[in-house]
Amino acid sequence: MGTHWSIMKQSWPPKAKYSVDHVPDLSGKVMIVTGANIGVGKETVKALLQHNAKVYLAARSPEKAKEAIQDLKSQTGKEAEFLQLDLADLNSVKRAAQEFMQNASCILFNNAGVMGPPIEQLTSQGYDMTFGTNVLGPFYFTKLLLPTLIATAAAEGKPARVINTASSGAELFSQNFDYNTLKDSPARKKMGVNVLYFQSKFGNVAFSNELFRRYGDQGIMSCSLNPGNLRSGLQRNLSGLTKFLIELALYPTPYGALTQLYAGTSQEGAKFGGKYLIPWARLTDNNPSKNAEWEKTMWTWCEEQVAGL
Repeated sequence: MGTHWSIMKQSWPPKAKYSVDHVPDLSGKVMIVTGANIGVGKETVKALLQHNAKVYLAARSPEKAKEAIQDLKSQTGKEAEFLQLDLADLNSVKRAAQEFMQNASCILFNNAGVMGPPIEQLTSQGYDMTFGTNVLGPFYFTKLLLPTLIATAAAEGKPARVINTASSGAELFSQNFDYNTLKDSPARKKMGVNVLYFQSKFGNVAFSNELFRRYGDQGIMSCSLNPGNLRSGLQRNLSGLTKFLIELALYPTPYGALTQLYAGTSQEGAKFGGKYLIPWARLTDNNPSKNAEWEKTMWTWCEEQVAGL
């Protein structure tokens, strides 16, 4: 009952006290937003550009990314840089990180995600598409960028931020990870696309918590958040009654950028390490992941998967 009441309250949040107008001047700041050619990611890039940040728009499709960059330029007068990144392919993740490493970054928005892809779909390396795209890919990307992020924090004398987009679905997965479902298996098919999604969103929170636990003393501020129930490209794999019912409770996409902009750019956000935020731009003590051993085990599993790449 407690979990469902918490999700219900997040589904109809109070009027936002925070707005894009609260974002400070970001001149000289370099940022990456993944999954940024549509939806919440695109709205986040828009706000960052409007406040003078240099932004790398990371996306899988060059054509869609360039279309988004041109659209954003027409709205803001500023042009984002394209970074090709396919989180479902660890080789693509490595190439993108290597391309970016020569830049300094103070904020990484791990925003990209998929919801409910066909159960037959796997990543390029054979992982469950949902967990591979939502958790393992961002884990590897962040891990490769850690030297840059740590160096940035040391040079600037303030935390480098990693903002991890989860969802209220994280609260619906209150158990340890089923590692048998992370590659193709009967257990994965039995779990089904909905629970696989909840597991991946729980993974976003667990990763964020463990990242801060391991690297907070080296200047990394990592937090996770539920951006809200939003009209975005996330629902592209849904259909029929499920899609209809979900879309009844969705807010306009720009609302979804507020919470991650708050965590990523506000002065108080520098102290959000290990925290969880809910719509719109609110801290909560109800962090969906509270088991440090589960978090450490998941981190170790991810490390083992990317070792030697």
